[in-house]
Amino acid sequence: MGGLTLDDFTSSRAYREIFREGEAAGEARGEARGEARGEASVTLRQLNRRCGPLSTATTTSIQALPLPRLELLAEALLDFTGPTDLQVWLDQHG
Repeated sequence: MGGLTLDDFTSSRAYREIFREGEAAGEARGEARGEARGEASVTLRQLNRRCGPLSTATTTSIQALPLPRLELLAEALLDFTGPTDLQVWLDQHG
């Protein structure tokens, strides 16, 4: 490779910038996953209080929602009067 060694390549500015960008992207994905898990956890606790114990299937489908939908559910559950309202919401938005 034109006399370049692996050390030459890995110590280059381009390599360091690419590696740094990859780390930042990985951190951002990890933060987003953590935020979604936290939102799901709080929402599930509130739903259990509002609607009673949730089935495993319902819990799993809520945990699979993307963060924007979890946020919508967290707001909508304030108007729920029971498990039927939750099921209707999930049918419409899940």
